[in-house]
Amino acid sequence: MGVKERKERDRLEMREMILQSAHSLFLDKSFEDISIRNIADAIEYSPATIYLYFKDKNEIFYALQGEAFKIFNSYVADVVSIDNPFDRLIELARKYISFTFTHPKYYNIMFIMESPMNCDENSENWKEGAKAHEFLEVIVEACKAKGCFKNQETRVISFMIWSFMHGMCSLALRNRMRIYRPEDREAIRTESLKQFMDLLKLA
Repeated sequence: MGVKERKERDRLEMREMILQSAHSLFLDKSFEDISIRNIADAIEYSPATIYLYFKDKNEIFYALQGEAFKIFNSYVADVVSIDNPFDRLIELARKYISFTFTHPKYYNIMFIMESPMNCDENSENWKEGAKAHEFLEVIVEACKAKGCFKNQETRVISFMIWSFMHGMCSLALRNRMRIYRPEDREAIRTESLKQFMDLLKLA
């Protein structure tokens, strides 16, 4: 390995160390409670080192969120192989649930943490997040082409689906299902999803 390649490897390793330390700190406390100095202390470098890689705390958060959405997009991508668009939608919902519990730290930073949201829909910071939502809208459009969701706006249906999925997943992820017996919780989520999809068929 040459000097140039070694420097690039070291640069990428440092950037990843900054991101992983920031991720842990954000989840342990909150975005607002963590400073650049806290992140620097966690990796035992000076704040000046952090600024060589990121201009501010927001940029660190967006990098983490973008990576989380990128992993999510890859996780659900294979649903496109399903011919029937409504079956595709159902499988996307199942994948969403599976992702939540397989990658809870990513889900937290994508959808639960209070975070900076000062980027608009055209921002490079939101590219992967926009791609995830567009994926849902494309499936909804395909369902409409097959006669589902007649006279319904794609954005509204997509938001309704996302809201239901997020509500169910976040309640479970944040341990808000204690009102139900532990052995019943997964069955309740599964049946709730089934009934929600049955209702969507009638929309």
